[in-house]
Amino acid sequence: MFAVYAAAVDPIDPLSCLGVGELSQPTTPSEWVNVRVRAASLNHHDLWALKGVALKADRVPMILGTDAAGVTDDGREVIVHAVLGDPAAGRGDETLDPRRSLLSEIYPGAIAEFVRVPARNLIDKPAGLTWEEAACVPTAWLTAYRMLASKSGLQSGETVLVQGAAGGVSTALIILAKALGFTVWVTSRDEAKREWALSIGADEVFETGTKLPRAVDAVMETVGEATWDHSLRALRPGGRIVISGATSGQMPPAQLNRVFFLQLEIIGSTMGSIGELRELVDLLVRTGVRPVIDRVLPMEQAAEAFAIMHEGNVHGKLVLTRPEVGATNY
Repeated sequence: MFAVYAAAVDPIDPLSCLGVGELSQPTTPSEWVNVRVRAASLNHHDLWALKGVALKADRVPMILGTDAAGVTDDGREVIVHAVLGDPAAGRGDETLDPRRSLLSEIYPGAIAEFVRVPARNLIDKPAGLTWEEAACVPTAWLTAYRMLASKSGLQSGETVLVQGAAGGVSTALIILAKALGFTVWVTSRDEAKREWALSIGADEVFETGTKLPRAVDAVMETVGEATWDHSLRALRPGGRIVISGATSGQMPPAQLNRVFFLQLEIIGSTMGSIGELRELVDLLVRTGVRPVIDRVLPMEQAAEAFAIMHEGNVHGKLVLTRPEVGATNY
C-alpha cells in the first residue's frame, strides 16, 4: 500500500525520518471501515510525530496524517474524524476519553491509499465541498471551531483577539470568527502576515505585544509563552483565554494576581467532537466559507510539502491528493 510514514523519529532532523512509498499492510481492528483517501492535509502534528513528540519511537513505521476525505467501499463520500476515543468514556465527548488518541499516534494515519477508522468516525462529505477543502477540516479547523463556538462564550459583535497569523489554526480562527459574527483582531510580529490576516477578514491587526485600543472579550491562544503576558493584559474583567497550543513554550509566568483580581477564565481546548465536526461542516455549507489552501500536491510529493511546512512559509493548508481509482481492500 502506498503511504507517507514516519520511518523513525529524530527531534533534530525530522525530515530525514519521512518515508514515501510502499508500506506493508497495517493492523487495525477488523470491524473498522475502509476509506480510500482522495485528499489529506498536513498539520504540525505530523512534524511533531517525526520529531518523536506526537509519536513514540517504538511505534514506527507509522503512517502519518490526521486529516482525510475519501470514499468507503460501498461508495459513501466521507470526511474522517481524527479523534479515536469512546464517547461513553468521555461522558458523551470522545475528546474527554482518557485513552483517546489521534490518527497516526497509535493507529495508522490518513496520508495513504487507505485509512481505516471506526464507523462512528465518519460523516458525510457535502457535495459543496471539494475533496481538498473537506480534507482541511478535521484538525486545525475543528480545533478553531471548538475554541470559538464551544469554549469562548463570545456573543455576536464581541471582540476576539487571535494571537498569531497565517498558521493553520490561526487562519481558521480568523475566518470562522468572522463567519460567527465576531469582531476579529489579530497579532503578528511579521508585517506580511498581518497583511495576510487583513486579506482573509481580520478587522484590525497589531504587532505582537502592542497595547490595544481597548480590552477584548476573549483571546484565542496557540502560541504560549511568547504571547501569554499580552493575552492576559488584553482581556476585559471577566474575559476568557481559550488555549489549544503552546508552540513557543508551555511555562509562562501565571500572573495569578491578575487572573483572580480581574476574574479571568483560562480554558483549555483540544480538537473537537464529531458532533462539533458536523456543526462546522454545516456552517461552511451555510455560509459559503471555505478553508484557505496554500497549495495542493500529489501524495508522491509529500517530501516537498513537509519541507515547506517545516520552513514555516505557509498561508493556509497544504493538501496531498490521490487519484480516483477502483476500490481495493487492505
